[in-house]
Amino acid sequence: MNPVIELLQSHRSIRKFKPEPVAEEMIRSIVAAAQCASTSNFVQAYSIIRVKDPAVRKQIAELAGPQPWVEACPLFLVFCADLNRSELACRMNDREMVQGYTEQFIIATVDVALAAQNTMIAAESLGLGGVYIGGIRNNPQKICDLLRIPDHVYPVFGMCLGYPNDDPQRKPRLPLEAVLKTDRYTDGEDAARIGAYDQVCREYYIKRDGSARDDTWTQQISEMMGKAQRPHMKGFVQGKGFDLK
Repeated sequence: MNPVIELLQSHRSIRKFKPEPVAEEMIRSIVAAAQCASTSNFVQAYSIIRVKDPAVRKQIAELAGPQPWVEACPLFLVFCADLNRSELACRMNDREMVQGYTEQFIIATVDVALAAQNTMIAAESLGLGGVYIGGIRNNPQKICDLLRIPDHVYPVFGMCLGYPNDDPQRKPRLPLEAVLKTDRYTDGEDAARIGAYDQVCREYYIKRDGSARDDTWTQQISEMMGKAQRPHMKGFVQGKGFDLK
């Protein structure tokens, strides 16, 4: 196995960090690597906000959960889907940006997700660990107020980074055969595959250090998908100028 694939397959979410700061040169290298991610039509429709202010960090940690690692981690980043810069590019060329289309929203959201994953991989390659913080979408308007995020920009998720002070087990993933399809979408054998996967997950959770429990993948997914998921988000993104036409 080559070292890149080995690194990717060793990913775990890290929530406990050593107090050692991340060097500025390393941060710049990580963000430069993020910028090398693929981007739709060269739009580069994202911005990354590094949050250093302890008071702001504390508020974000509470809004996101609470998730105390947001406050405690050496480096906290907020990843934003950003069409504000595209609007500026239009103004600089005496054109008006046609706004509000769903495709624009998808482009910006995918762009920032790709850049964020490059960020995580680059950080892990340098010995750091991290975790995504989707909880900032619990109250995205307050996040925007705290970080002065303008219209045509919305915070998609945060990311905690630092030197790991924990060594959690890697969560087992779905069987490859359940994910990889050939020529057409098929799901005829998925129930059997996922049933077997449930048992793998149950064994993982029972044996997990520190927070063992009896649980399966389908139990988690059915509980999550069986209730409304942040119903405020549509109104929020529309209020930010993403009309989803």
